Amino acid sequence: MGILGLGALFSCQLPVNQKLPESNVVPYQWNLPPGYPLPKIPADNPMTVAKVELGRHLFYDKKLSVNDSMSCASCHEQARAFSDGKARSKGVHGDLHPRNSMALSNVAYSTTLTWSNPHLQSLETQMITPIFGEDPPELGLVGKEQELLAKFQHNPDDVQRFQTAFPDQKQPISLKSITQAIASFERSLISADSDYDRFHFGGDPSAMSMAAQRGESLFLSERLECFHCHGGFNFSDSTVHQKSRFQEYAFHNNGLYNLDSTGAYPTGGQGLFELNHSTSDQGKFKAPSLRNISKTAPYMHDGSITSLDQVIDHYAAGGRTIVSGPNKGIGADNPNKSGFVKGFKLSQQERSDLLAFLESLTDQRFLSNPAFSDPQSLD
Repeated sequence: MGILGLGALFSCQLPVNQKLPESNVVPYQWNLPPGYPLPKIPADNPMTVAKVELGRHLFYDKKLSVNDSMSCASCHEQARAFSDGKARSKGVHGDLHPRNSMALSNVAYSTTLTWSNPHLQSLETQMITPIFGEDPPELGLVGKEQELLAKFQHNPDDVQRFQTAFPDQKQPISLKSITQAIASFERSLISADSDYDRFHFGGDPSAMSMAAQRGESLFLSERLECFHCHGGFNFSDSTVHQKSRFQEYAFHNNGLYNLDSTGAYPTGGQGLFELNHSTSDQGKFKAPSLRNISKTAPYMHDGSITSLDQVIDHYAAGGRTIVSGPNKGIGADNPNKSGFVKGFKLSQQERSDLLAFLESLTDQRFLSNPAFSDPQSLD
């Protein structure tokens, strides 16, 4: 059964005579610095403590794959800001994904999900792809919907957690509740305790080093142009929150490739072009958040740049030059390249300062917060 046939399977009957718990929904409490915006939450999936906790268990549960070998956390590791350290992730059958696994730091503030799909605007909808997608298969459960639900229905601890998280549902174990719970947990992954945050939001003038402060000035300068695509508190121009007046999102070509001087990108990583086949959209991708960027290497949509030093080299050159092989081309000459990627020169001190600023976006507490960790590891 394909994804379009999932509607009838979005519920699973409780065992006969199983009583539903009394409704005792405790709203989730955000722990944000002063002035930090609240995420925008879907009206049909309000945040609750029990739902977030269920989502945490599901996020780390390998039953969410066809052969019980992978979970969401297999490609989204907490110590790496919920990325995986690989250029391109592998699915449950060993298929190589065409894109780099995106970090989930502050994903609650993302206007669009994934690298280049403007239509994926909710975590609930996006979750269907890793579970049931076939090109390539990630968790590999297409056609196995009933088997998936049965895995949780036959586990008493899972049954209790679903009942607690969805107390008003007669059929709490469902595909809808699975995606809503995981989405709730993912929205709870707020990173707001970096040196940068303590300096700007926490009122601690000593939190950022002088080098990092100088690096921030460079980052925000018209000379480097970084802030145009990585601006605001979340360092992305695809950001939304409760005070947003409109949905802002953008996709950019940063001169990573220029195959045969035509502006083309390698097959499987062509950005918006893969959806609309517009030549001008070749190589246009979302600018992801830079929070915890020092922990999320390798970089770019295909993981083809291995270090922050090399990322700076790329932008300083105004695009990447590949001198030989199938991807040969001068990225700086890509006709679709963003006008903000124009190149610049840095002294060694300035480079060091810029790296210090990027390091200041690392939130060590986020990377080890037990509220985000595998519950099995805490037992």
